[in-house]
Amino acid sequence: MTGLDSNSRTVEGVRLDAADASAASSAVLHFLPSLADIAFLIPLVFLFAKLEGVRTLLGDGDTGWHVRTGQWILANHQAPRVDMFSFTMAGKPWFAWEWLWDVAFAVIYRHGGLGSVVLVSMVVICLTFALLYRLLLRKCGNPLVAIAVTCLAAAGTTIHWLARPHLFSFLFMVVFLDVLDRAYDGRKVLLWILPPLMVLWTNVHGGFFVGIVLIGAYAGGELLRAVLTENKYERLASARASLPYIYASLGCLAATFINPYTYHLHEHLVKYLSDPFFRNNVNEYLPTNFGNPAAFYLELELALGLLAAVWWGARRKYVEVLTILGWAHLSLIVVRNAPLYMIIGAPIVVLPITEWLRALGRAPVAGWIRRLVNGFESTAEEMAPMERPWRTHLVPAMVVVLLALAIQSAPADNKFLHARYDPKKYPEAALSYLSQPGLRIFTHDEWGDYLVYNLSPKGVKDFVDGRMDMYGTKFCQAYVDVLNVGYKWQATLDKYGVNTILMPVDAPLTGALKESSRWRVVYDDTRAIIFRRVETGAGSAGKVFTSGSGERGRDLRVTASSNVHPEDHVSQTEGARLK
Repeated sequence: MTGLDSNSRTVEGVRLDAADASAASSAVLHFLPSLADIAFLIPLVFLFAKLEGVRTLLGDGDTGWHVRTGQWILANHQAPRVDMFSFTMAGKPWFAWEWLWDVAFAVIYRHGGLGSVVLVSMVVICLTFALLYRLLLRKCGNPLVAIAVTCLAAAGTTIHWLARPHLFSFLFMVVFLDVLDRAYDGRKVLLWILPPLMVLWTNVHGGFFVGIVLIGAYAGGELLRAVLTENKYERLASARASLPYIYASLGCLAATFINPYTYHLHEHLVKYLSDPFFRNNVNEYLPTNFGNPAAFYLELELALGLLAAVWWGARRKYVEVLTILGWAHLSLIVVRNAPLYMIIGAPIVVLPITEWLRALGRAPVAGWIRRLVNGFESTAEEMAPMERPWRTHLVPAMVVVLLALAIQSAPADNKFLHARYDPKKYPEAALSYLSQPGLRIFTHDEWGDYLVYNLSPKGVKDFVDGRMDMYGTKFCQAYVDVLNVGYKWQATLDKYGVNTILMPVDAPLTGALKESSRWRVVYDDTRAIIFRRVETGAGSAGKVFTSGSGERGRDLRVTASSNVHPEDHVSQTEGARLK
């Protein structure tokens, strides 16, 4: 008995040691990196290995006026309702529809300048793709396929990685897709999380309607299945299954009215987005240009999406079919929708890809192909259990901290880490010549954004900036005509009392101004050139030259050189770029 007790204790001791070792191993696992951490870091790899790092996110001047708007809101304790940045639209109604982003990032800017704005924007991008990876893993169960599709989606969205409010639409989309997927699996109660989230989304970015479209696709898919089925019981079940999504979409629609402008915001957005002038002239609303190198990723996911639509359709899963085909179409007709498709399409293609790989491993193909695919599958099966335990995500946290320190301490000539607008793209050196009181400056809208950021604190107002929805079609057409030296270009400048013009040295307007006797060059750094109006008479510092009625005072040589219709240049001339 003694021996048995001893052996029993020994065996039990071994068992206890094994249990302790297993517990210790599990505890250590919580501190180890996972593929979710890799997914978080993927955007940083793209930013610093393939793009221009921090400067990529400051590739658009809109960031500046958003920050200045947030500062105005903090100072005045209200959302703006009229323009305060331009001298052409002073007092005109303006909808700051992304006011919550503006306020949040004005606070962030206060504690770290543009560097902190860029850093937080990076974190939002990284978090978006970490959450997308978790969604894809739950959909397909294969961590290697999930991380590969996450990489593809991230690569396809790089064309719109800018420190602007739309990054939060990317994040909200993934959250909505995750909630909808869980609801589709039976947890319908989760749908009521969406209306409160929609309140936030509405006040952060104007892309909030995407969330309602996503919910509508689920309702539409169930209704389509009800229409196509021959079984009356299945028809009734599908119709009933659509009701929670219909209610959730109505709840989200009602939530969008909780904003400082109530239903007027919706009227404004519909008017703006349905205006053919902006659809045809604003770069972000033009059809997708497949000449862009990043379009390869879109092409790949479009092909996968088409195959996935067939795969899901054969299984009578019409939610996936409607979603993938609908957003594929939208990505082709409007380039701004391409990054949305890359994210929305990822959860739909990931399971078919996984199943196709399994089928390929059993298919009558070359042995090396089967071995390669089956090895991939075996590796994925071994990795899957490691992805289930929760993690502390120490590695991403450490990377973000180190990145923050690097951004704040980077020298000014480090384009990858120093947060400032590219001096080769923006007229940084010319700013000291534009800070004088009484200047009414004309420049193109991209540089107008830059002037709002740099000069509005000094009281200088601009002619135009990136808020095209506020300026309206008539004004924007006149503005484009000036850029392209249209027939009434001088009359438009006279109308608004422009006395200073800032342009790129190679812009069409620059050539016309050099030929005109009414303007003289006061600054030229080979990138940007400044013209001042030639005034007549003594004491004319604040005097505006006018040409009288019509265009009789206009230089004839300029008229002779302006025989091309302005619309021929609108999408080609740098100065004619609208946002």
